[in-house]
Amino acid sequence: MFVVLIRTVVLYLFIVVGIRLLGKHQIGQLEPSELVLTLIIADLASVPMQDNGIPLVSGLIPIVVLLSLASILSVLCTRSIRFRTLLCGKPTIVVENGQVLEPELKKTRLTLDELMEELRMQGYTDFRAIKFALLETNGQLSVLPYAAEKPATAAQMGITTQETGLPVVLISDGRLLEHNLRGRGYEHVWLEKQLASYGMTSPAQAFLLTVDEEGGTYCVPKKEAAE
Repeated sequence: MFVVLIRTVVLYLFIVVGIRLLGKHQIGQLEPSELVLTLIIADLASVPMQDNGIPLVSGLIPIVVLLSLASILSVLCTRSIRFRTLLCGKPTIVVENGQVLEPELKKTRLTLDELMEELRMQGYTDFRAIKFALLETNGQLSVLPYAAEKPATAAQMGITTQETGLPVVLISDGRLLEHNLRGRGYEHVWLEKQLASYGMTSPAQAFLLTVDEEGGTYCVPKKEAAE
């Protein structure tokens, strides 16, 4: 049993490190080649995990080969547009100037119901508001509405805005993150004043507290504290 545990941990850590080196892609953002790689590695790893008669190295070698091959393909994709198109395909326009392109839907095997569902998920219910809708190589739908349908920006309206920067978490689930507090240049006295402004006396009463670069805070009290 102990041997199985060790083999499982080694394989798991090895695969995590290998996949981590390939980049930060979510499952829904994987290219077809990356998805195939993930499935094959999962299958290869499961065999030596369950069968102690198979040397651990025999399970690691094919995984190393696959990860190396994926890295080589990734480099080739970045250096050759033709190779990238061959391996990953290219985006397909499925809606153009408010019109659904039926031939392109059939070519990509995307049903009208699936298209409408994807559009609704992005907040579009009227095809006439869409200039282009493209089915990306990772299977996600990108929607580009007409300029008149886009929300007006502050620059277009002539409004001057102030950048607040990236908020930093000071309290997470009642725990004070001292390094973030010091990193923002604040002391406990300042923190106590901020908590008091939200009707709290202790960090344990806050579920979340963040502060931006301008000193603005956002606080979510714990449910039991609010009650």
